[in-house]
Amino acid sequence: MRTLIALLLAALASSATAWEATTTPICTLTHETDTAHIRLTYDPTKPLYTLAITRKGAAWPDDPWFAIRFVGPRELTISTDKHALSDNGQTLNVADSGFSNVLDGLQFNAMALAGTQSDGEAIDLEGAAPEVQTFRDCTSAQIS
Repeated sequence: MRTLIALLLAALASSATAWEATTTPICTLTHETDTAHIRLTYDPTKPLYTLAITRKGAAWPDDPWFAIRFVGPRELTISTDKHALSDNGQTLNVADSGFSNVLDGLQFNAMALAGTQSDGEAIDLEGAAPEVQTFRDCTSAQIS
């Protein structure tokens, strides 16, 4: 509980750049916080969605699971043991053929708490909804 409160307080105190969706060359959604860079992609040639959270400070711990808890009107928790670390542990990567639950969490909630069993990042979702919709529209066009 203390970790959750600390993450929420850190997110509320940090400044961040806006969420941004781009549609070329592949569908991409990015966001920058004081402590991390978040990047979602959809590559229609695979087809595959990816999520990469790159930390600016301490590396991610090599823990057995990764989860995202979305806090807000449509609360949801997603977890996996299929994540991988890269860039000397600075980047945590997750890939899957479907990401609708992740996109729902980002679009319809106020906060995301992304982490492993021993560490995490709080991500403010203010302003994410319209950019997530642009990302969804891009992926729909790619799938069609």
